[in-house]
Amino acid sequence: MADNNDINSKRRKLDESTTTTIITESQSPLSSLLPPPQLHTIITQYLQDDIPSHFDVGGHVVGNIIQKAELWMKSPGVLAGIPFFNATFDVCGSCQITWHDIAQEGQSYNTASGSNKIKLATVTGPVSHLLRAERTALNTLSRCSGVATLSSQCVQIAKSNNWNGLVAGTRKTTPGFRLVEKYGLLVGGAATHRLDLSQMVMLKDNHVWACGGSIERAVKKARVVSGFSQKIEVECQSLEEALIAAEAGADVVMLDNFEPEQLKKDAKVFKSKFPHVTVEASGGITMETMPEYFSENVDVISQGKLTQGYDCVDFSLKIVH
Repeated sequence: MADNNDINSKRRKLDESTTTTIITESQSPLSSLLPPPQLHTIITQYLQDDIPSHFDVGGHVVGNIIQKAELWMKSPGVLAGIPFFNATFDVCGSCQITWHDIAQEGQSYNTASGSNKIKLATVTGPVSHLLRAERTALNTLSRCSGVATLSSQCVQIAKSNNWNGLVAGTRKTTPGFRLVEKYGLLVGGAATHRLDLSQMVMLKDNHVWACGGSIERAVKKARVVSGFSQKIEVECQSLEEALIAAEAGADVVMLDNFEPEQLKKDAKVFKSKFPHVTVEASGGITMETMPEYFSENVDVISQGKLTQGYDCVDFSLKIVH
């Protein structure tokens, strides 16, 4: 057993530094998308939600002795969310995270299970910091990995059917958790769709109805203020509406809640007239029914279920003892 001087020396060394993360760029290739100040602000909010009274009695019980904890993957899935896991310990401070070579964001670990756990990382630091960060770090990792897993499955179905369009999520994300879920879409190989209301103009049926029922009027009014730098998408219930939207200057038309055969027929007619306008199919499409909508005239298939109906991947963080 280490003596007190050795323990105190390790504690001072960690306490005097910020969190150190040992990971290669190839292990988390999309991490540079996330600006550290924004990432830390979000993680701080998560931690404050978890400790709203500012007292951590459990942390007081265990103290600040330096210990190690190991991250284990316990169910099959695609690993995603490494930057959020790292940022949680960074905000808590004075920890070192070492990701093992086997840990690759975007990699599928089909053999992981409760009886075949896979060790992905080791975290070293004051034990109260480790336990304070534990649940928030695991929550983000398990949910991000869940989104990536479902997204990857859908993307693989598209590839196996030789469909060259994009599988996309929607804006149907968990409030406060959007960045994590959108990141999971990217790791899984899917498109994020618009990140928020400001990124792309989408005129849905409610917008058109509130604008007197005129798609043309809604598109032209949006174009005046959005200028050349923003795309405009219009949700359409029929081929006629899609043609009106394109004539008015829409960049993307969403064929919403179409039956598969009608979708393919109308998309073909539409593309013959407006080949450069993007066609998105959406509305009630699932992983199981998605192949019915594949068509060379459909550019994007979006599913709200990718960020609404995913299963979380099981991880645990265990103190080495």
